[in-house]
Amino acid sequence: RSILHDVVEVAGLTSFSFGEDDDCRYVMIFKKEFAPSDEELDSYRRGEEWDPQKAEEKRKLKELAQRQEEEAAQQGPVVVSPASDYKDKYSHLIGKGAAKDAAHMLQANKTYGCVPVANKRDTRSIEEAMNEIRAKKRLRQSGEELPPTS
Repeated sequence: RSILHDVVEVAGLTSFSFGEDDDCRYVMIFKKEFAPSDEELDSYRRGEEWDPQKAEEKRKLKELAQRQEEEAAQQGPVVVSPASDYKDKYSHLIGKGAAKDAAHMLQANKTYGCVPVANKRDTRSIEEAMNEIRAKKRLRQSGEELPPTS
């Protein structure tokens, strides 16, 4: 086969080998001006006989499919709407009024337990609070050193 391909090339022709096994392989020789198309070569490689009418039908179907794809692309993106709204599906979890409708201003409780919240606010600075803690600690330590007088 390789010798045949070399001779054909020197003669100015084109050759193609087809078939599966070494036993079944064969060479087809074409004139350069009548070289087979890619579809024809593919059909020979698959072991089928070339039918120009079937090839023309396949080509027309491909062109039609390509035109349909181009038309679909020109129409723009397709708007997809869900079958149901997730708010309805999960209303038992998120409630009926979600997002801005359900938002409201949070107010601090006026009282926390029995003491009003205003009395629980510490208006001291950090330094003042730390100084008071140190003073209490010094008093406690000095009181522990001296035995209690009773």
